[in-house]
Amino acid sequence: MDATRVTEQPTSFERPQAGTDPADPRGALLRAPGPQRPAPGAAGLPQAQAQAQARGAGETPPGAPAAAVSDGTGPEHSQPAAAESMGAPPARAKPGVGEHRPRPASAPDAIPAQPPGLEQERRSGQGLPPGRPTPMRRDGDRLRFVGAATRRIARGIDLDEIVMGLCRATVPTFSDAILVYLRDPLPVGDERPTGPVVLRLRRTDRIPEERDTEGGFLPVFQPEPSELSALTAELCEVRPGGALNEVLRGVRPVFADAPAARAALPELLGEDGESLVPGGQRAILAPLRGRRRVIGAAVFLRGPERVAFEADDLLVAAQLATHSALGIDKAVLYGREAYIADELQRTMLPETLPQPTGVRLASRYLPAAETARVGGDWYDAIPLPGSRVALVVGDVMGHSMTSAAIMGQLRTTAQTLAGLDLPPQEVLHHLDEQAQRLGTDRMATCLYAVYDPVSHRITIANAGHPPPVLLHLGGRAEVLRVPAGAPIGVGGVDFEAVELDAPAGATLLLYTDGLVESRLRDVWTGIEQLREKLAATAQLTGPDHPPPLEALCDEVLDMLGPGDRDDDIALLAARFDGIAPSDVAYWYLEPEDAAPGRARRLARRALARWGLEELTDSVELLVSEVVTNAVRYATRPVTLRLLRTDVLRCEVGDDVPQLPRLRQARATDEGGRGLYLVNRMARRWGATRLSTGKVVWFELNRI
Repeated sequence: MDATRVTEQPTSFERPQAGTDPADPRGALLRAPGPQRPAPGAAGLPQAQAQAQARGAGETPPGAPAAAVSDGTGPEHSQPAAAESMGAPPARAKPGVGEHRPRPASAPDAIPAQPPGLEQERRSGQGLPPGRPTPMRRDGDRLRFVGAATRRIARGIDLDEIVMGLCRATVPTFSDAILVYLRDPLPVGDERPTGPVVLRLRRTDRIPEERDTEGGFLPVFQPEPSELSALTAELCEVRPGGALNEVLRGVRPVFADAPAARAALPELLGEDGESLVPGGQRAILAPLRGRRRVIGAAVFLRGPERVAFEADDLLVAAQLATHSALGIDKAVLYGREAYIADELQRTMLPETLPQPTGVRLASRYLPAAETARVGGDWYDAIPLPGSRVALVVGDVMGHSMTSAAIMGQLRTTAQTLAGLDLPPQEVLHHLDEQAQRLGTDRMATCLYAVYDPVSHRITIANAGHPPPVLLHLGGRAEVLRVPAGAPIGVGGVDFEAVELDAPAGATLLLYTDGLVESRLRDVWTGIEQLREKLAATAQLTGPDHPPPLEALCDEVLDMLGPGDRDDDIALLAARFDGIAPSDVAYWYLEPEDAAPGRARRLARRALARWGLEELTDSVELLVSEVVTNAVRYATRPVTLRLLRTDVLRCEVGDDVPQLPRLRQARATDEGGRGLYLVNRMARRWGATRLSTGKVVWFELNRI
């Protein structure tokens, strides 16, 4: 047999071995061999020679070709191997019985000799005594394991996934147990934490005690947090100049029997946890260093029945620690960015909706994806003078941090313009100007509606937004005919407002295009599906009872399919209850000295008609003070309106734009105490500037 033929034959070293890749279904599940004693004369021999001597003549080594077996014996058959080991060219000779092929010269010297019969047991998985997984005895095994483990760690996005990936990748393939400590709190980016360095036990995993030993394989399982956490200290303060601090500063993993580690482990694990560390090289302490600083430590443990760690295993631990620490740094930075984005979006949307008179509200907001909870969609409900309410929904182009920032500016502008009580078309015009000031490509759609519960009317202006849908009390759903208009930011366009009936019991639904438009359907198909969904939902409660608002919003969102979440979704539902004409009293008062007295008489009659005589004294006093302040400066008739709802509301309007201010009157002042009385006696009060003046209002609880 020539030397070329020998080197082309497969060897056990070149074969991939099961149990080194955590992704392998058998992932290191072969049982580890028990303590093996090499046969006499087998120490230092190649593996194939040790197997041949153990089996004797005439026995075929596992994995060897049948042509390599013959009936001849004799010591002369070992000469080619000896010649090759000395560097001499091998002699061509016919192999005899018991002759084995020498190990290729490319095999690394670091691979130790295996005990007799171990290769057959490692390949077949039979004959191994119950115990731990097969140890990694070859450099190729370690490389394959490190590659698979780092890929598993890198798949994690958040902190828990990365720590769990480290634990699941190492137990049981690399170690029998693992303890992961992280700094508390974890530093983020370039920030320099103040105070002492504290490590907190984040997770522990270990091999279960009870396992199925039938067939020579360990069952596939998922390690769970073990009872190791009960035996170790949860918190550990790293003292400056201490043994643990020196090991962490050294960055490199160390064996537990090293002098530095022997002093550091009790400080890390606590007094009770020190008993978990077996003797010899069966524990590795690996610092976890991120991009800028040490952020924790990992302890790898092997039981006494398993082969101890080797020097090359320190390199494996270093790779695991490095990839885990970098992944943790990435997860912390990602978590901070996600938190900032989430808080930005949360603060730019209304935390709670107001409860204006004559209308009930419900809302929903869904981001485009859970991993990017920012977008340009918004909704708002703004109380206006006269018990009216402004309903706003808008959509800034895109769903990024920039879109969210522009959305916040436009929403603030809309709130300011609503406070001026401008008509809806004027509000959209000023929003268009604001968008142009923010940039040339800052575009958005917006729908602005004002509902008056006294007149049961609604005024709507649209800027390129999908039309609203009105669900009537009988169950009929109607897409309102509102002029579309141009989007905000185009510039140089006029907006048109329309006034429509808003009957009591009807529900107005405002939404963004993410609800009705996706890759699978166009916007008009989605609007028709929304109309049909509303009509079908209304049929469930009957023609005389509108569906509950919260349940209606949930039913609307249920129409979304798997491919319908391409954009953010903002949803605002308004149920119109209105205020009955019998609950409204309205008068005009001339700006003269007799106006306060007349206002008191009118208020007294209205309260008597409503059966609220117990509020007469308080209402007369407060109405007199507010009307007196109004007629003092007004040049046109003053308006007085009383509204009976769940509270009693009084509104006094005049043509003076200056808002009254609450101040503490001095003892020598003749006036200035009217608003002080209103502030002390009323449930709440306020003043709103209008385009034609102002309105001062107050509310009293109905007894």
